[in-house]
Parts: sequence; C-alpha cells; structure tokens
Amino acid sequence: MKYGIDEHTNISRLPKDAHEIHLIRPIKKSKLDELITIRQIKKISLSESCYKRLPEKTLKNLKDSNIELSIEKKRGRALDISLETMLQIIELRKDYQSIREIERLTNTPKSTVHYLLKYAERGKIKKGSTIIYLK
Repeated sequence: MKYGIDEHTNISRLPKDAHEIHLIRPIKKSKLDELITIRQIKKISLSESCYKRLPEKTLKNLKDSNIELSIEKKRGRALDISLETMLQIIELRKDYQSIREIERLTNTPKSTVHYLLKYAERGKIKKGSTIIYLK
C-alpha cells in the first residue's frame, strides 16, 4: 500500500512497514530526508505537476539514495468510507439488492453507493486523515 504525503502529514504516524508513498504536494527537503532515513522509503510516486515543482537538489538526493520515482495520474478525491463497507456494498449489489436497500443496510448515502458502484475500481481510499493508494 502507498500512503499519501503532503506538507502537513505527520511522518511519525506512518506505519513502520511503509515502503511506498505518493507525494500529493512537494514537501520540504528535511521531511523528505526523514522519510528516507527513518521509514526506509524505496519508491515514491507523484503527479507530473508535483514532479515539475520539486527542486533539482531534492531530485538529485532521491537519485543518489536509489529511490525509484514514478509519475502517476491519481485524479479525484479519496472516498471517505471503510474498505469493509465498500466490499459490503459491492457484495450486496452482486446479490441484486437495490441502491436504496444498500443505503439502508450500510448507512451510506445513496449518492455515495451509486458513485461507488459506477466507479468500483477506486484507486485510493481515506482512512482517518491518511489517504491510502490501493494500486
């Protein structure tokens, strides 16, 4: 799993086994150095616009640290429902339940249920204040 990082992310709250991150916005060099040394990050993904805004020194530092950089397109806001609820919604729909019935059973708004079913292959979810990238 990848974890979304921005300038306000508390590095100490990242799991110890986190080896991949996604830079939502460019971060300070000190925070990046902390990620590299303390969390042993091996792969960083980021958007093209974020890559363009990273300073040359930071890019050189990442290259010298043998960290793989990949430019990815991750559009849209992360869904703010649990993975278990998502799986439950998808399973209920496979059992031919109506959207209104799924709404009632899961206490999830009808529009969210419809959106989730329409775009079932979501690439990121929100767990508390942390964005987790599934792919």
